[in-house]
Amino acid sequence: MITEKQKMMTGELYQDSDPELVAERLSAQRLVDEFNATRSGDVIKKLFGSLGEGSWVMPRFQCDYGYQIHMGSNSFLNYDAILMDCATITIGDDVSIGPRAQLLTALHPVEDHEARRQRFETAAPITIGNNVWLGGGVIVCAGVTIGDNTVIGAGSVVTRDIPPRVLAVGNPCKVIREL
Repeated sequence: MITEKQKMMTGELYQDSDPELVAERLSAQRLVDEFNATRSGDVIKKLFGSLGEGSWVMPRFQCDYGYQIHMGSNSFLNYDAILMDCATITIGDDVSIGPRAQLLTALHPVEDHEARRQRFETAAPITIGNNVWLGGGVIVCAGVTIGDNTVIGAGSVVTRDIPPRVLAVGNPCKVIREL
């Protein structure tokens, strides 16, 4: 029988109240609390699935599981970041992410009210390319890919893929010009 965690990892409908998932989130929260109290890079290395050389994360940081976050080399995650990693979050090399950014992989049933009431959800991965800059307060929604060398303006809500080498801003985020 397939577990709720396996369903989550493959993008199927799953229950986030599953005891295994609850225990894993609690374990991640202990590491998050330890990191936020100490700012130790060693804690982030234990928490993240992978962390590239020269990358760093500022406190206060929040995530669900940690092991689904993969951050490339020489990348920076500023204060108050929220990474809901129910699906994989991949952050490339040389990425700068401004304060209070949110990368949100979780999706909840829209039309199936009973499934939502029973806490079923799905998740879709987020991919941030190399040399991307996300301004402060940017929200990246589930399933989005942002191409290499792109800049997303502060406060933008990214609801769909953004191509490489562009400046994109707004809610919803739209390409303004090529870079």
